[in-house]
Order: sequence, then C-alpha cells, then structure tokens
Amino acid sequence: MALVDDVVTSCEATVNGIRLHWVEAGSGPLVVLLHGFPEFWYSWRHQIPALAAAGYRVVAPDLRGYAQSGKPAGYDSYTGAALTGDVAGLVAACGAQRATVVGHDWGGVIAWLTALTRPEVVERLVVLNAPHPAVFARAVRNPWQAVRSAYMALFQLPVVPEAMLRANDFAMLRLALRAMSVRPDAFTASDLDRYAEAFARPGALTGALAYYRVQGRSLARAARTARTPRTVTAPTLVIWGRRDPVLGVDLADPGPDRVPDRRVEVVDDAGHFVQADAPEEVNRLLLEFLAAQ
Repeated sequence: MALVDDVVTSCEATVNGIRLHWVEAGSGPLVVLLHGFPEFWYSWRHQIPALAAAGYRVVAPDLRGYAQSGKPAGYDSYTGAALTGDVAGLVAACGAQRATVVGHDWGGVIAWLTALTRPEVVERLVVLNAPHPAVFARAVRNPWQAVRSAYMALFQLPVVPEAMLRANDFAMLRLALRAMSVRPDAFTASDLDRYAEAFARPGALTGALAYYRVQGRSLARAARTARTPRTVTAPTLVIWGRRDPVLGVDLADPGPDRVPDRRVEVVDDAGHFVQADAPEEVNRLLLEFLAAQ
C-alpha cells in the first residue's frame, strides 16, 4: 500500500466562514473523511491510499479547531449547525453536490448530524465507533456508560485539561491513543510525534476540547429538534471496534426506526481507533459498501 504522504495534496480554502485545511487524493466519486478526538486528518492514513487507488476522490479535513484549520474563538463557533455547515461547505468547495461522508468518534457524530439535518449532502454514510446522538443521549443515563464517559466531565473544566494533555510533551495524549487501541503498532512513535505536533499548534487543544464543552449538551438536542426528518435516509454502514473501552458495542446499532437502510459490522480485534487497529478490514468494508452503489 502506498504511504499516505506520497499520495495526498494539501489544500486550504475559506469554507463556511473559516479557514479549512484538508488533504485530498485520487479522482472519482467524492468521499469525505471526518476524524475524531484527539486526531487530525492523519487519522485516515491507512484509508486514503486504498480509497484513492480504488477510484475515489478522497478529502480528509482537519476539523475546525484542529491542526491547520481555523480555530474560531467562542463556543458558539462549535455548534452542530456550524460543524455540519463545514461538511456541506467542503462538499461544495470540491465542486460536488453530494458525497459519501465517513466519520469516526466526533467526526462520526458530525456525520450523523449531517445526514439528519442536511440529507441532500449525504449520498452514503459510514460511521466508525460513534453512536447515533439519540442513542448516546439515552445511554449516558445508564450508570455504567456514565462511568465510561466520566472523562467528558473533566473536559468541561477550563485550562486544566489543556495543561494535562500538553504536559511532558503530550504524554497523556500519546498514552490515550495507545491505551484505546488493541494492536501494539496501531500508533507508531512517528505517528504519535505527528499528533503531538498537530496539537502543539496555538489554540489546537482548546479548539478540540470545545467539542466536549459545547457539543455534549447540544448535539443530541440538535438531532431531536431538527426540522428535517429524524430518520437517516442514506444507506448507512456502521463499523465498530468491539474492544472500545469507552463506547460499548451495544451502542453500535441505531435501530431500524432511526436508520432503516443500515448495516452494522463489528470488528472483534479492534478498539476505539478501529481504522488504525484493523486497517485492512476497515478498508475492505468501506470499498465493499461503496461498490454496492
């Protein structure tokens, strides 16, 4: 497989009122890859070359607040409407009307919301280890899931989480990436250095944490109160690493009432970062799903 740095081109434009950075590769039908926390576009280093080689135009942005993208001040800049607006704006900036939207973790939540509130943008939907917002809103009332999600409460504090994550050359961030993975080399030392470099950019930690400080309260509400249909109409693939220590496999299936046209695939020997733990299996599932159009 080609190395991701050998196939991508770095791009930047004003999208939805902010400076958005992304990498892209290949040509063909548009596939947008949305990373989660604590990552950046490089989250998709194993998927971009495979998708591009299979005949797709792959676009992987740094989400707003992250890495080389703009980091607007104020939590109002990180609402569900702003984040889904970024996806719609990026699709338009690429000269397309619709795209397959793929998201992991927070990127998965944004992908769900985009499919719910801007269905005209989403041709197909793929979500990795990110529960449907309404499913998660119900799950956090369960004491066991509340314990698993306790770190989210810590992230509500000002300043302290940034200091903890930055300390000792981002030691906690490096540890978290490896601890939530199953495969020992899912994140190499070189990979972790790239993550540390991305989060060392001014404002990057605060921008990333804004998702927890704002969206934990508003994303589920946005899904419930959207005036567009609450059913995801796009064909949907959910990929879930069974050994995710934070988000249990019981959260994977959104149910037929929320997503009638869905397929749920559980990868047994993978944790939260399923696309790094089991890249070949994730790539196989993605390409099979895309080929079924």
